[in-house]
Amino acid sequence: MPNLANNLTSTAHEHPEAVAIKLDDVELTFSALDEWSQRVARLLAQKDVQAGDRIALIMPNIPQMAFIYYGVLRFGAVVVPLNPLLKAREIEYHLSDSGARLVFAWEGVASEAESAVGQIAASAAQGTTLEVVTVDAGTFMQQLSTIEPEPQVAEVDDEDTAVLLYTSGTTGRPKGAALTHLNLRRNAEISRDLMGTSVGDVLFGGLPFFHIFGQTCALNAAVLTGATVTLLPRFQPGKALEIIARDSVTIFEGVPTMYIAMLRHPSVAETDLSSLRVAVSGGSALPVEVLHEFERVFSAELLEGYGLSETSPIVSFNRRGVVRKPGSIGTPVDGVQVRMLDADGTEVPTGEVGELSVSGHCVMKGYWNNDDATAAAIPDGWFRTGDLARFDDDGAIFIVDRKKDIILRGGYNVYPREIEEVLYEHPAVAEAAVIGVPDELQGEEIVAVVGIRAEAEPADDAARELLGSQILEFTKERVAAYKYPRRVLLVEALPKGPTGKILKREIRV
Repeated sequence: MPNLANNLTSTAHEHPEAVAIKLDDVELTFSALDEWSQRVARLLAQKDVQAGDRIALIMPNIPQMAFIYYGVLRFGAVVVPLNPLLKAREIEYHLSDSGARLVFAWEGVASEAESAVGQIAASAAQGTTLEVVTVDAGTFMQQLSTIEPEPQVAEVDDEDTAVLLYTSGTTGRPKGAALTHLNLRRNAEISRDLMGTSVGDVLFGGLPFFHIFGQTCALNAAVLTGATVTLLPRFQPGKALEIIARDSVTIFEGVPTMYIAMLRHPSVAETDLSSLRVAVSGGSALPVEVLHEFERVFSAELLEGYGLSETSPIVSFNRRGVVRKPGSIGTPVDGVQVRMLDADGTEVPTGEVGELSVSGHCVMKGYWNNDDATAAAIPDGWFRTGDLARFDDDGAIFIVDRKKDIILRGGYNVYPREIEEVLYEHPAVAEAAVIGVPDELQGEEIVAVVGIRAEAEPADDAARELLGSQILEFTKERVAAYKYPRRVLLVEALPKGPTGKILKREIRV
């Protein structure tokens, strides 16, 4: 069954009354999810969409996102999921770059989407047929309910593009990673096997579906297996804890800042967390201190994995029930190969640091309409991740740092993650980011930007200055002289992306 949407039709046939999607009191069974996706497919046909056309989805984690996603896939078109926080100018770029034919926009962002389409029309020599369909719980659902379902699922090839996922654009403008039906189908299967997901499991749906982590490991894995995804459109730690208890969540998937926020929330001690079987962390490095604290408080295994948009996403993972090495992202998953390569593309010896490079079923087809970027990222069949890592003697992978985040101080390479691990050990530190800033003498100087736990918040400027000095000294005692931060800045919160990943590029010092 090459079309990813066939996972939905199979599960709807086998478990029609099982709950697929839940948002507070709203529940959608697999039978209903399948039927609504059929109506979307018919709607696309009515709007003269063709197989292979790109269809943009701009919405948070709501039930409509799930069935429109599968409706587009079953029709044979390509899903272009976009962050609902994007503004018109940003939406315009994504729509133009992808050549989108139609836009489904949640009512809260429909005006931005309309503005983007208006800008495209104004700049087009012959106008545009690009249309915005506003998605809400009223008019849209009523209109869709009058459309006859289309039960057919389009036949596609394994290498046909299913989803065009735009990277975060840390270097230049975002690029569209073309992910195939095979990429996403195999990754959903890998996710199911790694977490032991099955009918009856309840997955926390707080990772956005427009991001590859939530899309593959929550939505697609649940649809493949007949599990339930309980949604949280905007992450709030208190609400997340409430959902775990209310819906008996068995699998929690999040990024490190989510785990930190829940651990710091005052209601965590009174919340019934007994249903939780396993938790998964990805998106950015998980501080070892956070891992240990979570497992102590939640009494559940917290497993760290690694992946990227371009790898659909899972590359490596720590297995359940196996002795882990704290700080490791585990070993490559089935069908995926990993090498550490130097600048010349030569594999480095075990224990030495190289650029983590990937080959296998997970690697994207390429960047959309960008042959140069594709050739640079996959010059020889191995996708260059931009992450520096090493193997240990047992084959476990340890990320050292992002290639672009390395700080070159006085001729020495300083890896921010190493310093951040130390900062997280300080009892007052809630979150931390280490960055390099230009320096005439050293080339770059090391600065730590730190968010403080609520209970440790300084009472006044003098106390704030003292705490900053104490954190600096704490770090200085634990790392080599060329590594410790020369400045520690205390802030209320660090800037974060849609999944809660700390955005170092937005830190200003």
